[in-house]
Amino acid sequence: MSGIGFGQRPQTVRQRAVKVLWTAIWLVFLSAPVTDLLRGGHPAGVRVLGWLGLAVFVTWYMLLIFRTGRGDRTALILGSVAVLAAQSAVLSLSLGREWLVLFVYVAIASGAALPTRLSRWTIPAACALMTTLAFAEPDGVDLLWGLLLPALLGGFAMTGVREMIRTTIALREARATVAHLAANEERLRLARDLHDLLGHSLSVITLKSELAGRMLPGHPEEAARQVADIEQVSRQALVDVREAVTGYRRLRLAGELAGARLALRAAGVVPDLPDETGSGDVPEDAESALAWALREAVTNVVRHSGARRCTVGLVRRQTLEGAVLELSVEDNGSGSPGASYAPGNGLRGLGERLGTVGGTLEAGPVRHGFRLVARVPVERTADPAPGVGAA
Repeated sequence: MSGIGFGQRPQTVRQRAVKVLWTAIWLVFLSAPVTDLLRGGHPAGVRVLGWLGLAVFVTWYMLLIFRTGRGDRTALILGSVAVLAAQSAVLSLSLGREWLVLFVYVAIASGAALPTRLSRWTIPAACALMTTLAFAEPDGVDLLWGLLLPALLGGFAMTGVREMIRTTIALREARATVAHLAANEERLRLARDLHDLLGHSLSVITLKSELAGRMLPGHPEEAARQVADIEQVSRQALVDVREAVTGYRRLRLAGELAGARLALRAAGVVPDLPDETGSGDVPEDAESALAWALREAVTNVVRHSGARRCTVGLVRRQTLEGAVLELSVEDNGSGSPGASYAPGNGLRGLGERLGTVGGTLEAGPVRHGFRLVARVPVERTADPAPGVGAA
């Protein structure tokens, strides 16, 4: 089921329906006014007006709750809360003490829709008005103590929820800004590196091409020497560009962890991933192999496992061969120890990739799902054994 992210507005009809249902659940506490209308012995005209007043109150309350966190005009929301409080007062005075429960919803709407600087005054004001009317109603004090605490706690709890939503939205915006700045910085770095790599080489090639052109008629030997220099410079430039592109394309654990978190969430899988990679002193080729292992494992979880949760661990261990960085990826999908298992081409290729850097790979079903464990040495091995770590 597609849920609604905390602090996000519903985007689809289904998400809106879920939010309406979740909000409407709390309307069950209006059972006292409903019971009063059904069994309170009021005249028919009074019951009709009571049902109409209750419908208007619920509609007004739902509209206020749905405006939570949208940054609407404060004066309009404050006026709407005042109208809601006036409806509660009129219905309580007209129909009896059972209708005092409406002030609990007034306090909650104040905390949900108004800024904190105003809700810290409007919530106590709604409680004070409820207390005044309770003393004015026959036997109203008997219900007061059961309504006063929920009104205060519910109102100020919604104030906290509103602040959490506002903070979450601000954090999302800040994260998007940081990602945009990081992308811009990466483009600038790429442009700077390409300029440093190719600027000098292309200048030399241009200069020597002009010299060769001027020497061709009278000095063919010198022109041939310049052409040979051009070939050498261009070959070296090609090697530099290939090395640079290889560096850009090399996978990093930090980037793969971020990509894995997004991929799992998009597939409806709850990710449990570490925040730090701990790969500071791991050789680049070993870290790249471990990143490939993470990508392959997460891809298998998303495509084949049917899991609801995926746990990724990155720990350092001391083995007889030395310190290793261990990556574990475990899901709660369809795997089981009793089922027959044969590794596919992806896992076989991954085992070979890890073997080239002295790493190992273990993969197979566990009690509840599937588990993959990849290890790479923290320090580069002098002569890694080929084929180590078959899946």
